[in-house]
Amino acid sequence: MVRQVWGSGRAGERARRSSAYLACAVLAGFCPAAAQAETLADALVKAYQTSPQLNAERARQRATDENVPQALAGYRPQIAANLGVGLQAVRDLLPDNSIQTATQKPWTIGLTVTQTLFNGFKTANSVRVAELQVQSGREALRNVGQGVLLDAVTAYTNVLANQSLVDAQRANVASLRETLGVAQRRLAAGDVTPTDTSQAEARLSRGLSDLNAAEVALAVSQATYAQVIGMQPSRLAPAQPVDRLLPPGREAAIGLAIRANPAVLAAGFDVDVATKSINVAESSLYPTVTLQGSVSRSRQSDTTLGTNGTDVASVIGQATVPIYDGGTAASQTRQAKEVAAQSRLVLEQVRNQAKTAAIAAWVAHEGAKIAVSAAESEVRAASLALDGVRKEVQGGQRTTVDVLNAQQDLVAAKARLIGAQRDRVVASYSLLGAVGSLDVKTLGLSTPDYLPEVHYHQVRDAWHGLRTPSGQ
Repeated sequence: MVRQVWGSGRAGERARRSSAYLACAVLAGFCPAAAQAETLADALVKAYQTSPQLNAERARQRATDENVPQALAGYRPQIAANLGVGLQAVRDLLPDNSIQTATQKPWTIGLTVTQTLFNGFKTANSVRVAELQVQSGREALRNVGQGVLLDAVTAYTNVLANQSLVDAQRANVASLRETLGVAQRRLAAGDVTPTDTSQAEARLSRGLSDLNAAEVALAVSQATYAQVIGMQPSRLAPAQPVDRLLPPGREAAIGLAIRANPAVLAAGFDVDVATKSINVAESSLYPTVTLQGSVSRSRQSDTTLGTNGTDVASVIGQATVPIYDGGTAASQTRQAKEVAAQSRLVLEQVRNQAKTAAIAAWVAHEGAKIAVSAAESEVRAASLALDGVRKEVQGGQRTTVDVLNAQQDLVAAKARLIGAQRDRVVASYSLLGAVGSLDVKTLGLSTPDYLPEVHYHQVRDAWHGLRTPSGQ
């Protein structure tokens, strides 16, 4: 066996420096960041403020708020004015068989006020349905907000992880170049065979391919970051898990998910909406009582008529009792009952999904902790193994391919550690979202929380006005 020597002097020192750099590259995204680095909290604030998806959902909720004043309008009088002006040609046949013609210009003006006194409790039930729809919509908005924040966390950590992978692969390529240079010099000196040089060249080519793949993944993650956060990523600070905000145990997580998950709460309000909608449908079977007052004035321009004008004022009470409508109201009532039954089943389904999501998030979070610990141990062991192989090479007990294999094992271990650290952060935020606590207030973000009830109170009792509270 040809005696293998790793190298001495400047070449050996450069190889050792490259190896040390490779050993630190994995921690690039998790070491203290320089000043002015963008933090995960900064990214979450930007996403919360500028997300088109979240802003669209807020607009949808503001539109849902308008259902309440529309329902309340049933309590209020309906006022209508009418004006009629015309041109009328008249041809009269008189008793003496003579004909008299005239052109009239009649006009009529009137005002009608209609007040519903009773409509089978339709207005009261409609108002309650609209209020429940608002509450359901708020939970849906909160659920979308959680999704946006979780997407922001995922995009942020993906950029960090992929940047660390790129740094690790660059360090690996630099180390492989040093290894190839040492092998070429030793080949020239007759210490190794051409096989060693070919093996080093092959590993360098693989390293360059891995570096290219890592750079592509980084570019994709940066584009996703810009889409989710609203701007290109700059220097990103380390991301930390939010263990302090998480429930203490698995059962506590399941209980919180069932009680506080916005999807579950929204489905519960949907059940209430469907139940009240049955009463709205049944109202068509009840009598309707209205009171109508009207005033009108009409004038004629033909002086030959018995009267030149008429003034009328009236107050009329009217009761309408449905007898048979072809089965429409009955069908609508049966339909509402089936929808209510469906909504109860959906609620049960959503509860099961929330429970499953909480369990999955808890297990993933605990598994991520173990994965990080195992990956850190693997990196330490692989680093020691690489150092040992290099020393054994100097003693002639190892070959160049052994060094290359040990270095490849170290790079793979570091890649797994980067992935585990990324999964650790995302898993903690996913668990926080599963229990319904992934929001601005819980995270303590430096941004005003969007309060949908503000718009609701602005429009609830509005009797008129075409402009929205925002001035549109």
